[in-house]
Amino acid sequence: MDLIKALSDQYVKPELPEMNVGDVVKVSVKVKEGNRERIQVFDGTIIAKKHGGINETITVRRISYNVGCEKVFPIHSPSIVSVETVRRGKVRRAKLYYLRDKIGKDAKVKEKI
Repeated sequence: MDLIKALSDQYVKPELPEMNVGDVVKVSVKVKEGNRERIQVFDGTIIAKKHGGINETITVRRISYNVGCEKVFPIHSPSIVSVETVRRGKVRRAKLYYLRDKIGKDAKVKEKI
């Protein structure tokens, strides 16, 4: 077990911003297209956090052109450049899957003050 822990500690990112379910975040991702590489920003609400340690993932949901789009991001992946928290959300649940059925202003989470 110590060998696995030692290997995974190499790849864990030391400084991550505090992010919780319900927060609106901007996730900057490296996208490789042929021999070019660029950074693409995906901004939306965190609806789920899963696992822990090196395997930790967040599910981010946004609505673009009236279509809901969700992406699962491994937090400690080298392709994730940064995660910036835009707005804190006030929620009482660990998973916000009920937002999938909501449309428009109903799909927003109240802001934590």
